Amino acid sequence: MTNGAVTQSARVLVAADKFKGSLTAVQVAERVTAGLQRVVPGLAVETLPVADGGDGTVAAAVAAGFERREVPVTGPLGEPLTAAYALREGTAVVEMAEASGLQHLPDGVFAPLTSTTYGSGELLRAALDAGARTIVFGVGGSATTDGGAGMLAALGARFLDADGEPVGPGGGGLRDLASADLSGLDPRLKDVELVLASDVDNPLTGPKGAPAVYGPQKGATPEDVATLDAALAHYASILGPEQAQLPGAGAAGGIGYGALVALGASFRPGIEVMLDVLGFATALSRATLVITGEGSLDEQTLHGKAPAGVAAAARARNIEVVAVCGRLALPPEALGRAGIRRAYPLSALEPDPRKCMAEAGPLLERVAEGIARDFLR
Repeated sequence: MTNGAVTQSARVLVAADKFKGSLTAVQVAERVTAGLQRVVPGLAVETLPVADGGDGTVAAAVAAGFERREVPVTGPLGEPLTAAYALREGTAVVEMAEASGLQHLPDGVFAPLTSTTYGSGELLRAALDAGARTIVFGVGGSATTDGGAGMLAALGARFLDADGEPVGPGGGGLRDLASADLSGLDPRLKDVELVLASDVDNPLTGPKGAPAVYGPQKGATPEDVATLDAALAHYASILGPEQAQLPGAGAAGGIGYGALVALGASFRPGIEVMLDVLGFATALSRATLVITGEGSLDEQTLHGKAPAGVAAAARARNIEVVAVCGRLALPPEALGRAGIRRAYPLSALEPDPRKCMAEAGPLLERVAEGIARDFLR
C-alpha cells in the first residue's frame, strides 16, 4: 500500500491517559499526533484523552466537550482552594482529587489522621446546584482516609461524639464517633444517579482495606494504619458494616464507602464509565488503529487502568491497538493478552529516568514517528 493510500484510508484514534509528572493526557495526544503526521502528512488523527476516575478525569471530560466549572472548596488540610468539575447536558464529572487530592499537600507534608474529604462534598453540592441529574464521581489520588465522612458532612450529615459535639476532621476523628445523623443529607441526592468511578475494588478495612494498602502512600505510619483501620471499622459499625466489604468501598481512603452507604451510589470500573461518558464507542467506530498509553505500563495497568480498558474495547471491534508509555514493565505476552499489539516506551530512547520525564514531549513525538513507520507505511 502506498503512503498516499494509507493517508486516505487510515484513521488513527489517540486515546491515552496522562504521563504522570510529565504530560497531561491532552499533551500526550498532541505530541503523538505531531509525530504521526510528520511521517504521514495529512493523516486523519482523532484525539480522545482518557482517564480512569483519578486525577485528570475532569480534564479529559473538558477535552471531550464538557464545560469546565470552578468553585471554592475546602482542601484536605482545611485550607481554601479552587477546584473544578465538568458539566454537559445534565451530566457532571466530579473528580475528588480536585478537592481532596495528594497534589494539594505541600511537599513532604502529610496528615493521614486529619485530612478531610469535606471539599469533595462541596464539589458534589456544586454539581447539584448546577442541575446535574447524573454525577460521575471519579475517586482516586486522594490525600485522605476518612471513609467519606468529610464529604457527607459537607452534604448535611452530622457525626457526633458522646457529648453531642462534631468529631474532629479526618479518619482519626472517627475514633470518637458515638452517633451519625444522615437525616440532613441534601434531599436532591435522592433524584440523582451517582456513579462511583474507580479502578480500586478494595474493601474499606482489613489487610486489603484502604488504610493498610493506601495509607502508607499518604504518610501513615504502621501505628497510624492501625488507628485508621480501627476508626473506620467503628465508623462502619454505626453506618452499615455490610457495605464496608463491597467492591470500591476502600477507594480513595474510603470515600467509596461513604458514597455507597449514604448516597446511593453504584460502583463501576472508572475507565468503563469514562469511556461511556466521553463517547469512546463512536470515536472507535471511525478508527483503523488505536494508540493508547500512560506513564508506566505495568501490572497495575492490567487491573482497570485506562490503557487496558481502551484495548479491551478496541479488541472487541477487531481494531489494532499499540501503546505508548514512559516505562514498560510488562512482557510481550502480557501486552498481547490485554489486546495491545506492541508498546513503545520512551525509556528505549532515553534510559535516564529524570531526562526521560523532563524531555517526555519531544521523545513522545519520536516514538510516534516510529509507530507511523511501523504501522502506517
